[in-house]
Amino acid sequence: MYTMTKQLLIMIALGATSLAIAQGQPDAMPKGRSAVAIVDGQYPASFFPNTEQLGADEMRIIALGTGMPNQTKRAVSISYLVELGNGEKFLFDIGSGAMNNLFSLRPDFSKIDKVFASHLHVDHVGDFMGLHVGSWLSGRYTPLHFYGPSGATPELGSKTFVEGMKTAYQWDIATRSGALPDAGGQIVVHEFDYTQQNQVVYDANGVVIRAWPAIHSLDGSVSYSLEWNGLKYVFGGDTYPNKWYMEFAKGADIASHECFLPPKALAAYFGWSLAQATYVSTRIHTEPQAFGKIMATLKPRMAVGYHSVQSPENNQAIMDGVRKVYGGPLTIARDLQVINVTKDQIVVRMATVDEYVLPPDVTQAYKDAPRSDDKSPSEMIQSGKWDGYTPPPMPKK
Repeated sequence: MYTMTKQLLIMIALGATSLAIAQGQPDAMPKGRSAVAIVDGQYPASFFPNTEQLGADEMRIIALGTGMPNQTKRAVSISYLVELGNGEKFLFDIGSGAMNNLFSLRPDFSKIDKVFASHLHVDHVGDFMGLHVGSWLSGRYTPLHFYGPSGATPELGSKTFVEGMKTAYQWDIATRSGALPDAGGQIVVHEFDYTQQNQVVYDANGVVIRAWPAIHSLDGSVSYSLEWNGLKYVFGGDTYPNKWYMEFAKGADIASHECFLPPKALAAYFGWSLAQATYVSTRIHTEPQAFGKIMATLKPRMAVGYHSVQSPENNQAIMDGVRKVYGGPLTIARDLQVINVTKDQIVVRMATVDEYVLPPDVTQAYKDAPRSDDKSPSEMIQSGKWDGYTPPPMPKK
């Protein structure tokens, strides 16, 4: 395990200061793209990344992943990106496969440095190290911050998870440090007590994020709310219907909550017995009719269901269950669905992205961020270089 030197701690502090300044700046745009303001609340039918200015009082939520652990091309595991008009960006979960959709947006990665994990299942945190290294390569020059719950025992908590990932990726991180900004290789863990109710886990730049317990598999799952500028987004994570969500999600503009497959559809999908499917759907997760009852009680401006298997027959089964008990505004989320939220309206669209996309452009601050010396193999390994090839001379720095 590597340790941080005094010099590196200074770099991190300087990087954090630079990032705080960057948060108030416009996003770095990919070459050939310029963002324009939305006029009179009239949004294009599709969302084309990096073409729309986010209003100063506006929130944008993008579903990066809405599916299952056995992800498909069009339904990867759970993740949501929340962007605010003050320049702040937050990730709620980063499940397996979600990085593909995040990169397809070509975001300004210097501003994507905070992940809030609902729990430590792979379909909710499986792409965390991919995010760490990928965003470090693509413009993030300050530490990545991981906010997550403790566990019933220390080894089941977020600190242990991140330390384990850092240990597993030591070689990767060590080889990139120097070529990439040193501070960007760091991960800062913010573990909090999963038993606390509606506790503040983040409070900066006018943004307050709270967490409360969820009921899922083992102790150590939570839900979150994000409040900013009079708007409230709730991210449920995985959970059985619980009293804390019913209390602390009140007043949500966007209330997202899992809306799992009903037992019969789940049994057919996985080849399970109806008993096993019923247990998973109604005891560990939240089936559609239960989701509908939750939303009928809360009455958010928009209910968002996710964590399902997208297919025509399954979607119909989900909708039938929800609509038996809930008739309000509803979105069953799909990957790359975009929700723009203001105090006046909520607009739901799909993002249109390129199948093949270049990495996002980086900021000058990223280029100028402190770097230590490049790494190289040992003399023994270098002695194996083939003398039949001579590389071109190195350019001057």
